[in-house]
Amino acid sequence: MATYYVNPAASERARQLIQARQYVLDSDWGSVQPRADAENAFLERHSWEEYGAWHLGLTDGAGDETKGRYAFVYGDFRRIHRTGLIACVYRAAEWRHKDIELAAHELLQELDTAAGITPTATA
Repeated sequence: MATYYVNPAASERARQLIQARQYVLDSDWGSVQPRADAENAFLERHSWEEYGAWHLGLTDGAGDETKGRYAFVYGDFRRIHRTGLIACVYRAAEWRHKDIELAAHELLQELDTAAGITPTATA
């Protein structure tokens, strides 16, 4: 299994998007997450650094300018998606990548706070 570590540039970019209110609170992540054609189109117009800023994880040992270098995408290359962060938390937890899981969870909490989503009491 690959080893990942948190991408600080992605965490910072996600925070900027949250502060700028560039987020989607309710989406079907399976339908809106970037596919290979969207990634390729983005890379035609943007740098690898900009591409990487949309991925919370960096793959240890992968080349810098390769798609394999980047993991745990959280947005659609325009906005951060709440469901994208949830998917990052879930996948990282499932694969036991604790640092990624915690980074995604922290961003999810920041997004919820910014969007005014408050916890509900349960009986």
